[in-house]
Amino acid sequence: MDIQQTKIWDIFIRIFHWSLLATFAITYLTEDDFPTIHVYAGYTMMALITMRLIWGFIGSPYARFNSFIVKPYAVIEYIKDVVKFRAKRYLGHNPAGGVMVIALLISLSMTLFFGLLTYGAAEFSGPLAGLTGDISSSMAHLFKEVHEFFANFTLLLVALHVFGVLVASLQHKENLVSSMITGYKRAEQNDKHSY
Repeated sequence: MDIQQTKIWDIFIRIFHWSLLATFAITYLTEDDFPTIHVYAGYTMMALITMRLIWGFIGSPYARFNSFIVKPYAVIEYIKDVVKFRAKRYLGHNPAGGVMVIALLISLSMTLFFGLLTYGAAEFSGPLAGLTGDISSSMAHLFKEVHEFFANFTLLLVALHVFGVLVASLQHKENLVSSMITGYKRAEQNDKHSY
């Protein structure tokens, strides 16, 4: 039997995915030792997330938010099915993957927002410097702590994301990492579409 492939992930989503991973790794690893690189990687990440938010409304079918945002009970049922090793295969994001996309975007956005507040308070630079010029050192320290919390929380989400990709790859006997490189996944008639 021939295995037919179908295009799922458009070029923007694939470039965004790997670029976001790279910029997050750079910002995470350069925080204390290379502040200029840290800041520019953060700005790059901000631009990437802004473009992804726009693409979530106007992009290709599997990239749109309405194709993978589902009600909480659907996510819970999907996770129960994963544990029982009977989860349905989705061509786009499965319900847990959809929640992870949103969680990562929110956590990264919070990391960036509090990073900008920290940058403004500590260096009197960046777009939020005007808001942070007169704050106390304890408030500046709080901004930094919240920034670091969300950076570490994002790292935890990334680990959960990788675990989920590995589990789904094993359950459905496909290489999901490869599909995020090529854009193609195996097409089958009994697959569940996510839109």
